Amino acid sequence: MTLESTPGCILVSVAVLSKAYRIGELATLTGLTPDALRFYERQGLLDRPARTPGRFRIYELAAVERIRFIKRAQALGFTLAEIQELVRFNGKGGLPRCRRVRDLLKRQLAELDTKLAELSTLRETLKDTLTACECAIDTKDASACPVIELKNK
Repeated sequence: MTLESTPGCILVSVAVLSKAYRIGELATLTGLTPDALRFYERQGLLDRPARTPGRFRIYELAAVERIRFIKRAQALGFTLAEIQELVRFNGKGGLPRCRRVRDLLKRQLAELDTKLAELSTLRETLKDTLTACECAIDTKDASACPVIELKNK
């Protein structure tokens, strides 16, 4: 009897169940390239993995979690340098870590607020330009296209 024919049995990739991953397996699991993983190692974002006798990198399950953390931090707008700093706090709790994370989050929020204000201004400019275009089209005045006129000024 095989696993495929066992009632209620679900097959899971051997790579996902194992506790150690070669670089290609880790890349597939995390959606990164092997080059990106090597870069993260050089930058100190990932711990240096153990090596097999044949010098292949062997990553532990903790590397998958670290990469998930890195991706979440990047999605929040943190730079790799900031993520590297946060990674150095790993295992070291306390107020200094909380304060630093708070400061980074405050900075991210301030930058986001600035970008939102800039985008709002751009939106209004685009709306006004579109209204002027619609007006030119409605009056069939092709010689007064507001976009072309803006470019020539």
